[in-house]
Amino acid sequence: MKKIAVIFSNTPYGNYIGLDGLKFALSASCYLKKISFFFINDGVFYIINNKNKNLIVSHSFYSYFKLLKLYNINNFYLCYDSLLKRGLHNHVDFVIKVNICSFLNIRYQINKFDIIFNF
Repeated sequence: MKKIAVIFSNTPYGNYIGLDGLKFALSASCYLKKISFFFINDGVFYIINNKNKNLIVSHSFYSYFKLLKLYNINNFYLCYDSLLKRGLHNHVDFVIKVNICSFLNIRYQINKFDIIFNF
């Protein structure tokens, strides 16, 4: 069975790219057993639990991310280097439980997958 990596590397603000990625993963999970998510670059903003959601004009992805567990999608990796470059740190409150890894470790993990989608 094919293994799929879903990478979020773009900002969640002002577009529907991330929503497309989430919907794709939810539908693909019906047919595939191994789907993992990777959050790099501006994609780290997708899973930060923003307490002031009304201050940012964006789409609400949080409920979709919580649905992923119901679909047996449990592998989430976040790039620590991307957090630091954006002035964040690993004590940020995330909407899902993530494995925080270096960029090199993220690359190593992604190379294990047969199909890679970038949103």
